[in-house]
Amino acid sequence: MIYTVTFNPALDYVIKVDHFTVGEINKVTWGDIYCGGKGINVSMVLKSLGYENTALGFVAGFTGDEIERQVKSAGLNADFIRVEKGMSRINVKMKSDEETEINGLGPEITPEDVKLLFQKLESLRSGDILVLSGSIPASISDDIYEKIMKHLNGRGVRIVVDATKDLLLNVLQYHPFLIKPNNHELGEMFGVTLKSEEDIIHYGKLLQEKGAVNVLISMAGDGAILLTEEGNVHKMGVPKGTVKNSVGAGDSMVAGFLAGYLENGDYEHALRLGSAAGSASAFSEGLGTKEYIMELYEVLL
Repeated sequence: MIYTVTFNPALDYVIKVDHFTVGEINKVTWGDIYCGGKGINVSMVLKSLGYENTALGFVAGFTGDEIERQVKSAGLNADFIRVEKGMSRINVKMKSDEETEINGLGPEITPEDVKLLFQKLESLRSGDILVLSGSIPASISDDIYEKIMKHLNGRGVRIVVDATKDLLLNVLQYHPFLIKPNNHELGEMFGVTLKSEEDIIHYGKLLQEKGAVNVLISMAGDGAILLTEEGNVHKMGVPKGTVKNSVGAGDSMVAGFLAGYLENGDYEHALRLGSAAGSASAFSEGLGTKEYIMELYEVLL
């Protein structure tokens, strides 16, 4: 079974505004509301690609009710923890001449709530996959990823971590199955500016030396590079298309990669499907559909 954890789910109110002007009344020309959060995005795309999974995390208030409703209506297994104080976030993501995001506050997650999450994680067994992605709410200690991975260490659970800087570096000692920094985040980890593919590969291999099993580095319009546990380096370009949405593209890449890997264990196939899934979401208003993902898979080289 695949499990995803979203510590701070949200309702994303995605709107379009023609030529947004500060200080003026701006009319929305298009809008929709999606349940958001990196883990939930991974779950949605995995489900679209035919892989059952369970979404874990924390929800609160009427917004939490709507997140849970949307997740279940999409056919996902939802096993969220209800938090008493506050409400799940509402994020506004505005598309205009420039993209602008306003992210709301989440609920207060108590130590007791965190204990409940660890109780749910007790059900994970050898061969299961756990996806940890996104930032950590202020009400949770910032070493929560480390605590989870330490707790599951030695059980044969393959863990995927999509996080930045210290959140990622501090878990490498527990040998995550996959990490997915982008090229800018990779440079920030080492305090350098990466100027070439050779630089990216070099510093990606340093993350492997620190403990990562596989390292997937996304490079936006320049494609992606995968460093595998077998010592191989795979490169993948991007298909042609118009970027409509930057939200969820990285999460879709993670989901596509996992789906491809679980299909036949071939890392090149996993990278290709991951790249197609990331591009499909980037070229769509919401997350990419299976049909669109497979269409882009066929044109990728």
